[in-house]
Amino acid sequence: MQIRVGFEMEYECPAPTPMILALNIHYSRSGDLVYPDHLMTYPSVPVTVYRDLFGNWCSRLVAPQGKFVMRADTRVYDSGLPDVVAYDAMQVPVEYLPESTLVYLLGSRYVETDQLADIAWSHFGGGPTGWARVQAICDFVHQHITFGYQHARRTRTAWEAYREGQGVCRDYAHLAIAFCRCMNIPARYCTGYLGDIRIPQVPAPMDFAGWFEAYLGDRWYTFDARNNTPRIGRVLMARGRDACDVALISTFGPNTLKRFEVWADEVNAL
Repeated sequence: MQIRVGFEMEYECPAPTPMILALNIHYSRSGDLVYPDHLMTYPSVPVTVYRDLFGNWCSRLVAPQGKFVMRADTRVYDSGLPDVVAYDAMQVPVEYLPESTLVYLLGSRYVETDQLADIAWSHFGGGPTGWARVQAICDFVHQHITFGYQHARRTRTAWEAYREGQGVCRDYAHLAIAFCRCMNIPARYCTGYLGDIRIPQVPAPMDFAGWFEAYLGDRWYTFDARNNTPRIGRVLMARGRDACDVALISTFGPNTLKRFEVWADEVNAL
């Protein structure tokens, strides 16, 4: 199958404003691109690209004073298969984990493992390990947090999501990541496109999605505490310790986001 993905954003800047963007599709999906996901800007400005410390493609530009529009539109080949489920995936003892995973055991900006450790062990310490433990965490978070775009707050942490019991997809991911790390399972934050593909249409504006990956056995597996069911058509953009590492747009000056549109739609089955 092919999925058409893209976005269009309009900013109003009172003065030239530097920006860092994490809006490209992840390099691991570069071979699936039908054509490049080049960033287009109106008016046109110089754009430079680089890879950050987590391997994500990032762009730098200076938005001019006044109206500034950014847009990307491409198609991605996809297997059409749902997220992998591996019930027999085992938890790896910390002393045997690859060094590259260890940073994903530690607390981070939105993931306060120190404040949630006792809660995590009280809920999940007596249960199964491995895949079943991560799924139990997803089940708990899915039930504990009430979803609503009106609950969105860009400063909410995992601890606050636990206490408040409400949020959006990033809050589900942060809390699940925190619990995984507390239980000695490496977990990392993911952002990308996730359209309503082969599910009933969701009556809400399309947005970018947040989910997470947990390291079990010898690889990373996708989990989604918000939807809590395997989904088709997930297109990764960036990974990091939490949402702070994969901010879609970081701006360095006053600005107003005037318009925001995202799409991720199945085009055809091959």
